[in-house]
This record gives sequence, structure tokens and C-alpha cells, in this order.
Amino acid sequence: MTKTPAPRYPAELACDIFTREGIELHLRPIRPDDAGPLVEFHRSLSPRSVYRRFFFVHPTLSPTEVDRFTGVDYVHRLALVVEHDDLLIAVGRYEGIPGSTDAEVAFVVTDQQQHHGIATVLLEHLAQAARQRGITTFVASTLAENREMLDIFAHSGFAVTTSVEEGIVSVRFPIGSAADV
Repeated sequence: MTKTPAPRYPAELACDIFTREGIELHLRPIRPDDAGPLVEFHRSLSPRSVYRRFFFVHPTLSPTEVDRFTGVDYVHRLALVVEHDDLLIAVGRYEGIPGSTDAEVAFVVTDQQQHHGIATVLLEHLAQAARQRGITTFVASTLAENREMLDIFAHSGFAVTTSVEEGIVSVRFPIGSAADV
């Protein structure tokens, strides 16, 4: 039986970023060995932040979820983490939608680090990486009450369109193509 080779880790996506206040953070692609830090990151989120991300009360990640969230192919499924003092403080990801050049995008930032521009930087880096991998459009779903997330999309510089159904806002915006990079 032939074993599928592990996907190539895109170290070139790693870089230092800064909050609006000038605090230096490190952004990099997620790795399988981030399982423990990801579990701790999720535990550190308030119930409200978890609900806004998953749309239901979800205090702990299952082992299957941890494997799925940390085991990405770095092309169709990519996750970026932001670290400060060796702790995960934010995670952003996209997942390609089969048969299209669209991908669903999502991110979450620890409660203490929200409102410092981290999610905006994550979105920019995810869009750039996605364009380089042939993704042309991001889609997302968020709760209508999550004004902060909706503001990030609205002020992203992308041409965002939205629709609302039963308290869920569906967001869609082109991020360009690989030729635009």
C-alpha cells in the first residue's frame, strides 16, 4: 500500500504582524503538532466567542475536530494561526468548496485580543494565500448580531455582498485571481 506524502508546509506564509497598537505577533500556517495549543486556545474563548464561531454552545473540541482543524493540505484547506508569547491567540482558515474556485472563510480571536486589527490582518493573509492557490471568492456565514465580524468584511476593501436568512448573514466577495497577485 502506498502512503500519501504529507503536504508541503508553506513556511513562506509565516511572518511577523503588528496590532493597531504596534504589538508584534507571529502569523504562520497551522501544523499537526498545534493540536494541544489549539485545544487550549479554544478553551480560552468565552462562550459568546465560541457561539459566534460555531453557532452553538461548544465548550471543547473533539479529537476528530482537532485532527481536522490541524490536518490541512495547505492548498484547498489552509489555516493560519497568530501567536503571542508562544500562545495561540487567533486562528483563521479557509476551506475550498469542491467544484468551484470559492472557499469558506472563518476566523476567531481570543477575547482579550479582539478589536486590535488581528482578524483584519488574518483575512488579508488568507486572501493572499488563497489567490495564490487558485481561490477567487470567499464566502462566510455569521450571526446577524455579530456586528464586529460583519464590519471586518464590510471594511475589507473587497466588494462584499450579503443576504440574511433567519438571523444568519451570508457574505460573499471576490478576492481576485492568481493573475491579480
